[in-house]
Amino acid sequence: MTGYDIIDEAVVGAPADAVWDALVAEFRGAAAWWVPANTFETVTGAPDVVGGEVAVTVHTKGVDKGGLKLRFTQRTVSVDPGRRLAVEYVDGVFRGPAAFVLEPLDGGDRTRVRMHFQGRPQGKLKVISKLADIGAEHSKATLAAFAALDRQLAGARDGASR
Repeated sequence: MTGYDIIDEAVVGAPADAVWDALVAEFRGAAAWWVPANTFETVTGAPDVVGGEVAVTVHTKGVDKGGLKLRFTQRTVSVDPGRRLAVEYVDGVFRGPAAFVLEPLDGGDRTRVRMHFQGRPQGKLKVISKLADIGAEHSKATLAAFAALDRQLAGARDGASR
């Protein structure tokens, strides 16, 4: 296995700008919806500005549950606010591009969120990828995160409508 080319997507019951704000907040370290699988910490700049870097930790058994921690750094390479955020994995266990694309649906009331992941495993992950289905685990965690994002934004909507 030399690399992955995976597209995961879900429909979130919120406008694209709310999804965008939640995505950027998560990359800034909010730990609101991608946990327990991934945590993020801004290293330099801002995640929604070209050149901004974010340290990503994949917690294979969940945050604070032990297990292997896979770390890598993503650098933002292009931004179309509210629509697309493209990154390049530049250090750690993955190298290669990824993009998050938001597509408004139903007159803007819902949003299709898509992650296109094209990481190539490096170092110890190269060995692990021969023993475990990293692609399936990536999709499982990403889809769970998108479902949690939908729940989070539904809660925000429900609270705002009271």
